Amino acid sequence: MSPSARKSNLFTVAIVGASALKGKEVREILNERNFPAVDIKLLDEEEALGQLEQVNDEPTFIQGVLPENLEGVDFAFLTAEESFIAKTWATVRDAGSEIIDLSYALENNTDIELRAPWLERELGHTHEMGLQSAPVVVAHPAAVVMALLLARLQKAAPIRLASAVIGQPASEYGRRGMDELHDQTVNLLSFQQMPTTIFGTQISFNLFAQPVEGAHPTLAEVEARIVRHFKAITQSEVLMPAVLLVQAPVFHGYTIAMFVQTSGEVTAAKLESALAGPHVTVTSAPDEFPSNVNIAGSSEILASVRPDGAGGNGFWLFAACDNLRVSAIQAIECAEEMVQTRPRGQLQ
Repeated sequence: MSPSARKSNLFTVAIVGASALKGKEVREILNERNFPAVDIKLLDEEEALGQLEQVNDEPTFIQGVLPENLEGVDFAFLTAEESFIAKTWATVRDAGSEIIDLSYALENNTDIELRAPWLERELGHTHEMGLQSAPVVVAHPAAVVMALLLARLQKAAPIRLASAVIGQPASEYGRRGMDELHDQTVNLLSFQQMPTTIFGTQISFNLFAQPVEGAHPTLAEVEARIVRHFKAITQSEVLMPAVLLVQAPVFHGYTIAMFVQTSGEVTAAKLESALAGPHVTVTSAPDEFPSNVNIAGSSEILASVRPDGAGGNGFWLFAACDNLRVSAIQAIECAEEMVQTRPRGQLQ
């Protein structure tokens, strides 16, 4: 970073996993939110090296995760696959960068912070920023969405019990997952053998909750991650729902069917009013209902509420979110907080 850039409060950013779906989303959000970056470096694994991408209308080549390419980097967003980040993140750390991990590779480290800024604001939690922050792991989007919705609902009426069935998209497995769902669909319709390298079984025109050997992470592992993250970010201030994760035959976007039972009488209208607010749009319009299609590219969580047919103070919520965008926005919000205390240039 040049001295003039440092004086103008501009930073150098690296996206480690620039060709990944999460990496592209982070790049778009950085531009949309006018993050104070003088330079955005695109880094990735070997197979992506040399690819030409656009950064702020300028052509930029993807480079390797090497010390010389990380020199002077202030903020590093880790967006590649978990296995690659696990092998390379120490190189990023040694460069003195602030680290924001969207791959979950660092979640089991003892010196990390699991963050969900949307929920932190909802619960009134304050986050102390130090001169050198611990690496941040962005909480799973399904955990964030469930926690935010339940935190608002419990303000309208005490919740006796809650459960959620979560539909996981192929994009949870990155571009390789999206490609395999596409190839499975094409091959099925042309009566050819289906590839199952990523999912271990057929997901095209299929829906299942059974963990399948060969898939990594398995449904059981992702489900456990969602539960673990929910507990960590809510700190027992929000009722933990029973969770069932299912693999959905969709390319993009999480959907959540959530049942809640309140301990007292309340109307659906009152619950809708409690839900509506920053990041959540409650809708009952015929053409704007929560769905994978309607939330594509949206920063909002779409949600609807209806009473359960059996009565008994039970209600069904259906919510949908763009998983890549929810994670990218919160990652950049974490970096925006770090800007307030980050010295110019590399920490020595």
